[in-house]
Amino acid sequence: MSDIRPFRGYRPHPDLVEQVASPPYDVLNSQEAREMAKGNPHTFLHVVKPEIDLSPDIEIHSDEVYQTGRSNLTGMIDKQVLIRDSDPCFYVYELTMGDHVQRGLMAGVSAKEYEQGLIKKHEFTRPDKENDRAHHIDFLGYNTGPVMLTYHHKPSIDDLIETICQGNEPTYQFTADDGIGHTLWAVCQEEHVEQLRSAFHDIEALYIADGHHRSAASSRVKNLRRERLPGSSGNEEFNHFLAVMFPDDQLQILGYYRVVKDLNGLKVSEFMDRIKGSFEVQENAEPLPGALHHFTMFLDGVWYGLTPKAGTFPHDHPVKGLDAAILQDNLLAPILGVQDPRTDPRIDFVGGIRGTGELERRCADDMRVAFALYPTSVEQLIAIADTGEVMPPKSTWFEPKLRSGLVVRTIQEEPTKET
Repeated sequence: MSDIRPFRGYRPHPDLVEQVASPPYDVLNSQEAREMAKGNPHTFLHVVKPEIDLSPDIEIHSDEVYQTGRSNLTGMIDKQVLIRDSDPCFYVYELTMGDHVQRGLMAGVSAKEYEQGLIKKHEFTRPDKENDRAHHIDFLGYNTGPVMLTYHHKPSIDDLIETICQGNEPTYQFTADDGIGHTLWAVCQEEHVEQLRSAFHDIEALYIADGHHRSAASSRVKNLRRERLPGSSGNEEFNHFLAVMFPDDQLQILGYYRVVKDLNGLKVSEFMDRIKGSFEVQENAEPLPGALHHFTMFLDGVWYGLTPKAGTFPHDHPVKGLDAAILQDNLLAPILGVQDPRTDPRIDFVGGIRGTGELERRCADDMRVAFALYPTSVEQLIAIADTGEVMPPKSTWFEPKLRSGLVVRTIQEEPTKET
């Protein structure tokens, strides 16, 4: 059922791959990207965060920013910083973080299947972020950052990918500055391409792990370009978008933490008394929660363990039973007054990769109280997507992250031939 397509990818010249490959656009703000790009004219941040080459006062969603990104990308192609594969390929992308290893297949996946619900989502998108990604894709004419997808693992697919990788030297293999290992195999042999395409045809559904805005934006761009091209066949490159598909048993999710600016007008004693109405409270707890439905809280230099009392949430509800929902419904909203965590400026979010030390630092800086959550599981994510429900915002933090610029996919070409 899954309609995946090989494509002629643009890839960094082997001598430049470590300079080109960059973090994804949405894990750095503009200032952080400017700092990271200093002294490196080849970093792909010039494409995915093109405002770094313009005045710091620039409106980052202006046409000038997207045009700069397009110019930077075409310049990298013209100067052969990026070179193009001569045949349509799939790409196997392996990430290593400490003892954790995950290996996925990079391909063009179907925007139509996304619209049909065969590529399933688990969170809402924000219009401003979706508009930004749609403009970026449409202006540049390329997919510059892959969506991370998952699927119910199949040993036969694992074995096929393992066999292909064992029989070929990696195209790239390097360790980035953050210690994450990146290995890529370009799979261009026609026999292997067809084996992989056939294997994924039997996958009934794909699930978005990370990249909801890129997926929604790619669907919008597909429809825009079909309107501009009367008589389009449905087989043009813009009908698919760039993704890496990992089996569900290989993904790693870390906790996604919350920090809040104030106690909503409450004294510390009043705040603690209200928490004890819904949670068992343990003082001087370990900073990291040790199990599902257990939380930790940092306040005034002390870590507390919080365990929800019986009846505070429905165990059999896929969304209400999520730890992010339990904390929101029993503490953040009724006690701290954070009714909408998507829009309330008093709350901020910290990815679990930064550790609980970052929560302590934020509370010493600009925040009053912090909460650490146990990681959501991939099984919970899939269960929610299967029911058509959505998670609370900032429920999952996937690590390791995919790098941008390792493979770039055009959406501008003539229709590809069926193979």
